[in-house]
Order: sequence, then C-alpha cells, then structure tokens
Amino acid sequence: MVAGRKEPGVSSEGVTVVALLADPDAPTEIARRMARSLAARLADKTRRLGRFEVEVISEPFTAECEDPAPLMERIVDRASGEGWDVVVALTDLPLHARGRKLVMNLDHEHGLALLSLPALGGLRLRTNARRTVEESVITLLNRRDTGAGGAQQGQPPKEPIARRLTPIHPSRVGEDQSADLRYVVSGPRGSVRVLAGMVRANRPWRLVPGLSKALAAALATGAVATVNSTVWSLAQALSVPRLVIATVGSVALMIGWLIVDAELWHRSTESSPEAKLRARLYNASTVVTVGIGVLVCYVGLMVVNLLWALFILNDRLFASLTRSPLDGAGYLTLSWFVASTATVGGALGSGLESDEAIRAAAYSKREQERRNMLENRD
Repeated sequence: MVAGRKEPGVSSEGVTVVALLADPDAPTEIARRMARSLAARLADKTRRLGRFEVEVISEPFTAECEDPAPLMERIVDRASGEGWDVVVALTDLPLHARGRKLVMNLDHEHGLALLSLPALGGLRLRTNARRTVEESVITLLNRRDTGAGGAQQGQPPKEPIARRLTPIHPSRVGEDQSADLRYVVSGPRGSVRVLAGMVRANRPWRLVPGLSKALAAALATGAVATVNSTVWSLAQALSVPRLVIATVGSVALMIGWLIVDAELWHRSTESSPEAKLRARLYNASTVVTVGIGVLVCYVGLMVVNLLWALFILNDRLFASLTRSPLDGAGYLTLSWFVASTATVGGALGSGLESDEAIRAAAYSKREQERRNMLENRD
C-alpha cells in the first residue's frame, strides 16, 4: 500500500476521491470532459459508497518511459501522500506488455489503473474511455477484499470491460509485474484498433489550419493554372486512370514532403522487438494522420478550383482552344487536374511552415514536447 494513502475504497467522511492522471493534449482533454459527469455516474452505480469527487491532474507522466511496469511504479510514487482513493492514469501512448498491445493495467492493492487510450479504437473514443474508467474504478473498489491473489490464479475472469470492448480480453500477469489484472488486444483486429486510436489521438483535423501557408501556395497555384489554356488541353486529354494517378502522386508527394521537412519520421534508438513495433506504429499513425489532413486539403482545393472555374471561364473560348465543350464533366475534370497541380505547389509552400504547426501529427514530436515540459517543471 502506498505510504500516506487510504486503503482503496475506504473514504473519509463518505467521499471517495478519484484522481484522473492524464498526459497533456488529448488525454487531458478527454479526462476533463469525463470529469464533468463521472462523479455523478459513479455515485449512481455504487450507491453504497456514497459521494465521489473527481480530480484531474495533467502531467507528462509517460515522458521518457513507455514500459508499463515502471509507469505503474511512477504512478504509485506520484499518488503517495495525495489522499486519493483511486487513481486512473490516461495516456495516448500505445503500450506493450510481453509482446501484446496493452489496454489497461489494474493494481487492486494500491487502487491504480493505467489506461492506453489508442487501444480503445478510433470511434466513440470519449464514450469508450468514460465507460472503461467507470468500470475500472468500480472493479478496483469492489475487489479490494480479494487483493492481487485472486487475480493472479490462472487466467483472470472476464470483466465487463472485456465483454463490451471486444477484441479486448484479460491476460496473464507475471509475479514480477506491478499489476494484478491486465487487459490486452491481439490479432489483426487489435492492431487496426490501436492504429485507429492513435490516429484519433493525433486529431488529424488540427493539421489543416496548421498548413495555412501551404494552402495559400496551393490556392495561388490553382488560380493561375485554372486560366492557363495549356492546362485546359492537358485536363481534357487525360483519362480517368491518369487523373487518379496524378491525384495519388501529388498527395503522396505532399505527405512525404511534410514528413521529411518536419522530421516526423520516428527512428527507434533501441533494438528490442517492442521498440521496433512501437516505431512502426508511430510512423504508420503519422502517415495516416498526415494523409487524412492532406486529403481534406485536396478536396477543399478541388471545390475552390471548381467555383473559381465556374466564375472565370468562358465556355466559347474554352471550346475554341480545346475543341471540347465546357460542360459539367469538363469543369469537374479541370478542377480535378488543377487540384493535383496545386497540391504539388502546396508541398513547396509547406516548407514555410514551422514544426509546431504540424507536430501534433507525430507521437515522437509530442513525446519531445512532454520531455521538455518535464525538464522545465523540474
């Protein structure tokens, strides 16, 4: 038991204090939203425990550490003397335990839970996180009498967390581990779930306003290309497969340039299998996140170019130069091709962006920022 802490579930003056220890950025945002209704929901589900109080502590507790066992020990040290009944730590890092992707570690002796948000998937993340936190708190409080021994004998029984959030399931915990109950995801579905959760934690929609200079360069390129007769002829001469190739090529160029220019590619300094797997997950989530942001920009460019073409082009002049009528298909083809051309121009403009504008697309950048925050705080 943590020195200076109350036994889990034993509240002073009928109040059970639940602390949500959250990493900065997305975990803190989720924790703060969750805290608005968590106390009332817990009191409603566990009437015998009386009132609840929920505290949110935003700290980079995962800085320089991605191993669940040291993280649990760090949480125990952090909770020492605080007077919390239950501590739930939330992180947006993908954690691994014995080669499996970790969802949650539970330590009933100290009343602690460590939750890796990406393992909850990319859809309904806030709802899944709230339900998981509620059930983990209730589990920690209800099973305080059984202790760690009941959880370590053979395969742990399935809890509501596992039943609701398939493919999440309990996993064995070694005697040398700080947790006594663990939930993991496995298989291809689990990998896709974690990757989707990482992309969701990256919040790719925040990348679009961060590329304002690149968008300005792309819009300028598109405006000039739309009134260029050579571009008209090229657009009319291109088949749909070639237009698709142009789209894929320009988007890939933009993604590659952003990753290289902002140094978003993660290179692991460790040689362990888990470190290599973590690096692959980091890079895959970065590519998907940047890709979503670029595709949103591409669609926006296509719409703007279409409106600009509808406003500025003369159908008779267009038909005389290209020997093709400027109908609906012609407008669509032209705006499509111009969007690809403008995206290449936007890639050049993205070199003017600062790393801060797109750092949220990469876990490695956020990890560096958290380390800086920890150093500044110390």
